[in-house]
Amino acid sequence: MKKIIVTGGAGFIGSAVVRQLIGETDHTVINLDKLTYAGNLTSLASVSDSPRYCFEQVDICDAAEVARVFREHQPDAIMHLAAESHVDRSITGPADFIETNIVGTYTLLEAARSYWNGLDGLRKAAFRFHHISTDEVYGSLGDEGFFTEDTAYEPNSPYSASKASSDHLVRAWHHTYGLPVVTTNCSNNYGPYHFPEKLIPLMILNAVSGKPLPIYGKGDNIRDWLYVDDHARALRLVLERGKLGETYNIGGWNEKTNLEVVDTICAILDELHPQGAPHARLKTYVQDRPGHDKRYAIDASKIERDLGWKPQETFETGLRKTVEWYLSNTDWVNGVLSGDYQNWISQNYSQRSEA
Repeated sequence: MKKIIVTGGAGFIGSAVVRQLIGETDHTVINLDKLTYAGNLTSLASVSDSPRYCFEQVDICDAAEVARVFREHQPDAIMHLAAESHVDRSITGPADFIETNIVGTYTLLEAARSYWNGLDGLRKAAFRFHHISTDEVYGSLGDEGFFTEDTAYEPNSPYSASKASSDHLVRAWHHTYGLPVVTTNCSNNYGPYHFPEKLIPLMILNAVSGKPLPIYGKGDNIRDWLYVDDHARALRLVLERGKLGETYNIGGWNEKTNLEVVDTICAILDELHPQGAPHARLKTYVQDRPGHDKRYAIDASKIERDLGWKPQETFETGLRKTVEWYLSNTDWVNGVLSGDYQNWISQNYSQRSEA
């Protein structure tokens, strides 16, 4: 049994990792999350009462608090997912992205290095710092080819530039100080509990409500889509078996244009939510995002070859599960859209912190 700090554990991908760690392993999880607008503890309601789960409301930029968490919980590993992650918001307000993604990662690295240096031989040898990043650090692809672990970094948005910076910091702390790190870069995630500012949940919820489905430009930008539970399984595997200092790209082998994604959502909703059909009538085209990268596509051969991972869900099966989840979990959706989940957090956090 291990103790694992998961930063950003109340976020979309982080909560999937926490649910799996508590539900499918005997590990103890310390969820370290600042609880910004996208941090939602109701996504962890199924595991929050576990004696192997602990929540710490901490800003990763707060060096004293981060050091306290390491000191009090004595973890065996850290999985660093906390980040500002929405490209549009990084364009209109980049400062938060620089602070959280760069300064926050630096703060965690320094806390982890100090803690790791104080461990005894066996625990020191077993410690891991797993940094979770994005394929957007690689920039934009042409019509052919894939991002590999050797692709040069060419970030094009404030978000991707901040994540690229954090990747370089992690690499430097490994090569300079010997900190035992592994890094993963993933493609676009989707699935249950996704905050509705992102493409897939936004399209599902707008379509169900009869609202317009806004599509950037011509809708021909291409992304590789990865079901979030598949990603969480990959992250756990890299933490356990990944080679120190290595990077692993995690992708779903599911290249789709934004228009194909929206059309597929509409077709599923026509079947499952027929009262609004045809949902494709709600599609509308809006001005493209500034500097919108044309295509992302990950070559996930390395993690399959070296660690034996490959996604269990196709885009079609994963997207159907996602639509079904949003249709069946209206309480969670309404709580997020109304902001009620933030009241739930404030009411329950004081109790949780005393437990």
